[in-house]
Amino acid sequence: MTRKRVLLIGYGEMGHALSHLMNPRHDVSIWQRKPADGSSPVPLAEAVRDKDAVFFCVPTAPIFNIAREIEASLSGHTVCVSIGKGLDKSGRPAFRALADALGDERPHVVIYGPMIAEELSADRPGFAQVGSSNPAWSATVTELFAGTRLYLSTSGDTTGLSWCAVLKNVYAIAFGVADGLALGDNVRGYLATASLSELAEIAVALGGGPEAPYGLAGLGDMMTTATSPDSHHHGLGMMLARGDRSQLTGEGIHTLQMVRQSGVIDISRYPLFGLVAEIVESDVDIRARWQQYFEARFAP
Repeated sequence: MTRKRVLLIGYGEMGHALSHLMNPRHDVSIWQRKPADGSSPVPLAEAVRDKDAVFFCVPTAPIFNIAREIEASLSGHTVCVSIGKGLDKSGRPAFRALADALGDERPHVVIYGPMIAEELSADRPGFAQVGSSNPAWSATVTELFAGTRLYLSTSGDTTGLSWCAVLKNVYAIAFGVADGLALGDNVRGYLATASLSELAEIAVALGGGPEAPYGLAGLGDMMTTATSPDSHHHGLGMMLARGDRSQLTGEGIHTLQMVRQSGVIDISRYPLFGLVAEIVESDVDIRARWQQYFEARFAP
């Protein structure tokens, strides 16, 4: 295995986890706009020079501007990698933002799947799909994690993977709300089928292939996010069920905002997605709205 030079832009929980996985095998450096020690960072354009891979460990919103900032300084072989699972202000997922900023010919990929940062840092297994339009770009990234417990497969369906990764955070909130209301295991089983059905319909309508919703970036990541006690979005649903609206943050919340702003999805066509949006955006009687939803879905 050839030792690679890797830069992580941002150093949150996932940045820590990726550093933990790669550090023994590769030369990993970190770049933050506000370093923890209070020092001034080197210019980002300088930090990315001569790197084999640059990981965007940041939300999707700033990815386009960051990529534009570094584009001229990247080596021709440098692979840009995003783990962002949201939308930017134009309604673009991370892969589209990278492509628009860098051009289709510069190497860029996304990694999506059930890969909770805390579990990766504890050397528990994680699973994900590497999505790109070029198998060689995907191979470069899979080689970075060879020998680790992050197990990667590849896919050329970047659109499908991207939208699955984005939308599953919204549906995970529904699972948290149902658990917070103690609606029971039967409802959890219903939500698994209803959310996957809508997720597949939306992803395909937006240009994805039919298989992505049933893979690691779709069903796999959705079930992890929807049921894990460490899931931020499941926790948001629990909080909403208690009537607590004080900390509505996270990629799922931002996704709902960007969907409204960009109009990229017609929410009225997807009842469960619409229910989550209503619960998040309005101070409604959540238990009553669930009952109305069920009655409408199963009306004779």
